[in-house]
Amino acid sequence: MNIANIKYCDIANGPGVRTSLFVSGCTRRCPGCFNEVAWDFGYGEPFTQELEERVLESIAPSYIRGLTILGGEPMEPVNQRALLPFLRRFRDRLPDKDLWCYTGYTLEEDLLAERGAARCEVTDEILSLLDVLVDGEFLLAKKSLMLTFRGSSNQRLIDMKRTLADGTAVLFEPEE
Repeated sequence: MNIANIKYCDIANGPGVRTSLFVSGCTRRCPGCFNEVAWDFGYGEPFTQELEERVLESIAPSYIRGLTILGGEPMEPVNQRALLPFLRRFRDRLPDKDLWCYTGYTLEEDLLAERGAARCEVTDEILSLLDVLVDGEFLLAKKSLMLTFRGSSNQRLIDMKRTLADGTAVLFEPEE
C-alpha cells in the first residue's frame, strides 16, 4: 500500500490535534473529491515499517488525540488488508488514543452486508478497531462548509463501539 500524504498536527479530520494518514487508491472516484491525486493506488510512497514507526511516534505525545485514516479510500479491500497490521500496532501501543476512518462506502450496504462492495475477510476486525467511521460518498450537491468533520450532508459520523454493541448505527456527537 502507498501513502499519498501524512498530516502531522492536523485539526481538520477529527477532534483535537491528530495525525492524519492519507492512503493511496480509490475506485469510487466521487465527483468533486478534494483528493483526486490519491485515486491512483501507485501514488505516493510505500507504507514501510520505518514510515509506520514515524506515524506512531507522532501520535504518542499527550497533546495528540488520535489517528485519522483517509484517502484515497482506506476501505478498499486491498487497503484494508494492508492497514490491519498497522492498526493493530496502533491499538496495542497507544490504547488511549482514538481512531477515525473516512470512507465513501456505507457501513450497512458496503461494509457489513455479506456481499458488500468493500467487504473482505478483514473488514469486521478493522471496524472493531475504529472509534468513529465517517461513511458515505462525498456528494457535491450536498456539500456544506457548515458541517463538522464531513464534506456533504449525506455523510455520517458513526460511533463504532456503540454501533457494534447495539447492532444498529449510532451516530457520534462531536463536542462543541
